[in-house]
Amino acid sequence: MDILILALQLILSLSILVVLHEFGHFLPARLFKTRVEKFYLFFDPYFSLFKKKIGDTEWGIGWIPFGGYVKISGMIDESMDKEQMKQPAQPWEFRSKKAWQRLIIMVGGVTVNFLLGILIFSMMIFYWGESYIKVEDAKLGLVVDSLGMELGLQDGDRVIRAGGVELKKFSAGLVSKEIIINQAKEIEVERDGKVVTLQVPEQLVSKLTKYENKGKSLFYQSPRQLMNIEEVDPKGNAAKAGIEKGANIISVNGKPITYQHEFRLAIIESKGKSVDVSMVNGQDTIFKKVDVSEDGKIGIVMQQLPITIEKFGLLTSFSKGGSMAVNFLGDQLKAFGQIFSGKIKAKDSLGSVFSIATMFDTGWDWRVFWNITASLSILLAFFNLLPIPALDGGYVVFLIWEVITGKVPGDRFMEIVNYIGFIILMALMVFALGLDISRWF
Repeated sequence: MDILILALQLILSLSILVVLHEFGHFLPARLFKTRVEKFYLFFDPYFSLFKKKIGDTEWGIGWIPFGGYVKISGMIDESMDKEQMKQPAQPWEFRSKKAWQRLIIMVGGVTVNFLLGILIFSMMIFYWGESYIKVEDAKLGLVVDSLGMELGLQDGDRVIRAGGVELKKFSAGLVSKEIIINQAKEIEVERDGKVVTLQVPEQLVSKLTKYENKGKSLFYQSPRQLMNIEEVDPKGNAAKAGIEKGANIISVNGKPITYQHEFRLAIIESKGKSVDVSMVNGQDTIFKKVDVSEDGKIGIVMQQLPITIEKFGLLTSFSKGGSMAVNFLGDQLKAFGQIFSGKIKAKDSLGSVFSIATMFDTGWDWRVFWNITASLSILLAFFNLLPIPALDGGYVVFLIWEVITGKVPGDRFMEIVNYIGFIILMALMVFALGLDISRWF
């Protein structure tokens, strides 16, 4: 069921992005009276699941559930329709249009994807606002993870600055971003009332980005908190064992418990088993035996720190959404720079659609879904603008050359470079798929 939910989210997300991307080509093409022969969601080799011709355009759904395309008359594209290109150019064909018109048609897709990313980010901020825990509210500091130990972090630290950037939100992701993307060389933490500066080891970037360390972090996303039961599920194992709201658990199987993360680790280690729990309720120390479920739970809710939620008006949301999109794109460009410089290994950052699917939430969290969709939309715009033949960016390069020089690349030349671009893209896809397969084994 989890795999099905991930697959459905991936297909829905990519379908939204592809359809709107192709509309970005379709609409300016029709504006300039260029014939669009096909508009397809998914690919349709040999047959399609659905098709209907409306006017000059065949609208359809293919059977390979990734991607999509528009076939524009008189354009050398992935269809490689050489017979059409041998005929005299017709007024409704792409090749008959002025260079600036063809340029607008080609950049329409990436423009829509970038604007879509801004729109989704903006609507997320407007609807949900920004939620976070303030560093100042995490009074007991962080719980260090394995990678944070290499940095020198200790339980109870509060990270207040990374590379000179003041951190007001409690977030391991923000600290990692400053180290990986912005190459922060040191971080400052508050420890026992004093500010301590920690130097970032050179090898930490590669370890943070290493695929094998996926799921690990500098510190856990939940701050360190004292053990305190806020609610007890009346149908859960804790209630059956007689544990009540307000009780303070002090040990599990004889192991002392002070903080919530210590309790979680002790319970997870006993999945599907029973544990001996010692707790204090008022002046009394009580001992109970509790069954732990297969997913490592006993049916209690622990007290949480207050979450700050900032709400914004529509105009401010669009401003923030635009900034998020620009910053996200900037971070991706910096990350690619790190890959080309060798600081981040390509094999640790690349992945196929299977890697993308694992980014979604198995519970179908709409906030996660739209955040990933917005990010993918920005990435799709960026990748399509790369000057690789067979991508939009490849056509844009040749069109800009034509606008500047007035010289039109020959059809045979365009066929060859498109073949080369197609081979490059297929090689990258096979390489990414091979990486995912190797990771599974």
